[in-house]
Formats: sequence, structure tokens, C-alpha cells
Amino acid sequence: MAPRVLVTRAPHQASALGDALAAHGLRVASVPTIALAPPGDDYATLDRVLMRLDEFDWILFTSANAVAVFAERLEDEAVPLTCGIASIGAATSKALRDAGFPVRLQAQTAVAESLAKSLLPHARGASMLLVRAEQGRDVLIEILEEAGAEVTLAPAYRTVIPTESVERLKRELPTVDAITFTSSSSVQNLFALLDAAGLTLPKEMVLASIGPITTASLKEQGRMPTVEAREATVISLASAVATALRHRG
Repeated sequence: MAPRVLVTRAPHQASALGDALAAHGLRVASVPTIALAPPGDDYATLDRVLMRLDEFDWILFTSANAVAVFAERLEDEAVPLTCGIASIGAATSKALRDAGFPVRLQAQTAVAESLAKSLLPHARGASMLLVRAEQGRDVLIEILEEAGAEVTLAPAYRTVIPTESVERLKRELPTVDAITFTSSSSVQNLFALLDAAGLTLPKEMVLASIGPITTASLKEQGRMPTVEAREATVISLASAVATALRHRG
């Protein structure tokens, strides 16, 4: 019987990874470790900046979730043509294009440090709007402000742990051979769910990370990933998991 792989993404994002894993002949189990909720200010900051988008030279997006909320709150208004739109990676760029927003710049690697590097030539004196999760790393803001930009942060959502996943994890964990992690939040929240369920990860479990930041979060939890995706995409992650499971035998 084919190995079974646990997907920890939020339900609305799980299908793409599940499809990619199934294409490798793997069976898929799902235990969401992340759910989205409105930001703590109930969109007040985001709604305020949407009224003055013409004041910004750049709008920065670090997730497809942020794009979806931005588009929904913007309703039928347009982004001024003077605003450049920057994306952290391919999935975010696709979400932007699907929403009708042209992408002027995309980071070479889907991490904040790479996006900051791509924006550095445009930073001095620029006004930039960052639309992201409430609980994000501040490295992008710090690098750009140090380079002379003024960065306004507008939280679009916050991530929470779906408590109903505790019982689901108890049922699914003994049946899976590998676990995929697509963000630091997915790592931190899975370990919180394991604590709540009174479970520990078996040492032989294949742990697959989508990229270096997620890998660092696994290491902070005391576990090394078995494999890290070559590119920060679900296609690359699925391929990495399949390869690791084949080598495990």
C-alpha cells in the first residue's frame, strides 16, 4: 500500500498540495494546523490605508491569503497605476494575477530576505505598504527601513490553531508515514497540537519542509527535517516527500 502523507495546511490551501502528492501515488491525510481569523483590529488599519493607496510607491504581499483579503476589502476600487506590486513568490504572484493585480517584482526565493534584497534598489525615499499576517517576521520591514524606505504594515489576517484538530491528529498520526510543513506557523501549531493531544512524533517519521525558514522552525522544536524542497512550492515539496519515502524503502 502506498505511503500516507499528512498535510498540515489550512483547508482552503490543502487541495493543491494533496493533488501534488497524489500525482506521486501517495495517499493523503489532512489535519489543518492553521485557521485564518480577522486581525486584532478587525481590518481597521487595512481599511484606512486602502483609502490612500495613491500615497504608496509599492505594495508588498507575502502570502496568497493576504492577497485574497486585500482584494476583498478593496472591493471594486483599483490599485493606482503608480503603485508597484511586489510578491514574495510564485504562489503569491499567481494569486495577485488571478485577482487582476499586475506583479512588477517577484523575489527570486520565496523568503522575506530575498524580497527585501529585490526591493533594495527601490527603497531609498520610497513609501511602501506591507500587507501580511498579523504574526509575521519583521525582517522585511527592518531591512527596507534601514535602506531608507518608510514601511506601513497593514495586517490582513491572523493565524489561529483549530482546536478541533486535536482529536483529528490523534486519529491520523498513527496512520501516516510523513508530515509536510509549509510555514513556520504550521510547525509551531503542529507541536502545540501534539502537546494538547499528549502525543510525540515518532523518530522514523519523514518530516518535509518547504524552505529554509520552515526548516529553522523545525530545528527550534528539536527536530531536523528529513528533506527540504528545492523550491518553495507545493510541487517541489511533494516531489521531495516522494523521493524521501522511496529512499526510506
